[in-house]
Amino acid sequence: MIGGVQVVDSVADGFATLVSDVLARPRRGGFSLFLSGGSTAGEAYQRLAHRSAKTVDWASVDAYWGDERCVPIDHDDSNHRLSHQNLLDQVGPLRSDHPMYRSGTPADDAADYQHQLSELSSFDLVHLGMGPDGHCASLFPGSDALDIEDPGIQVVANRDPDANNPYDRITLTLPAIARARLVVFTVAGTSKRHAFSQIISGDDLPAARVPADEGYGWSTPTVRVTVLLPEHAHPASAGPPTPVALSAWPVRSGP
Repeated sequence: MIGGVQVVDSVADGFATLVSDVLARPRRGGFSLFLSGGSTAGEAYQRLAHRSAKTVDWASVDAYWGDERCVPIDHDDSNHRLSHQNLLDQVGPLRSDHPMYRSGTPADDAADYQHQLSELSSFDLVHLGMGPDGHCASLFPGSDALDIEDPGIQVVANRDPDANNPYDRITLTLPAIARARLVVFTVAGTSKRHAFSQIISGDDLPAARVPADEGYGWSTPTVRVTVLLPEHAHPASAGPPTPVALSAWPVRSGP
């Protein structure tokens, strides 16, 4: 199933299955894959590397990132480093590799990344995690970047106004994420359960705004959001894992 909330035994295995199947489909040209960070992503990428080794032509994949900490590319907290260690270094050469932060100021590197993304007609797959505060990418509650609605602004520098998440950041904006053909959330860990319950209840957390509404200039009516959630973490779970309708994730939908 693509679209909706999928309650799974293993978020990492569910991610690997879904994404490897999407990557293995015949296509013309390259495939733009936007990667994430965090421990859940690291485990998911390890499983994806194993599952996709013989089924995916990684030489046709263009690797991008949805957000990044402004740290050196070989820093322990770099999303780029995490993605390479757990996935990209395991699967062979890519068509292209686009680090989000190199060494400049956050604003300068954000502007450079926006220029790179301007060459893409759409984003094929964007992987997002979710923080205990409901943030996704580096779109934090109360941060300036969260309120950007201009579809011409795709990438910005940002920081957590509550200082719960360290480092200056570079992040895709909500209008940029709305360009994706498929958005995949991976939500795991007891620390995320409260935020997920709030989203189910209709609270306006950052992750609940993905994808953005039609005012953000959708490029395609086929955008789908898939949320992978461990069975034990679903607020209403009782019994074996079952799919949950997309309406359970109250995102703003496109036209």
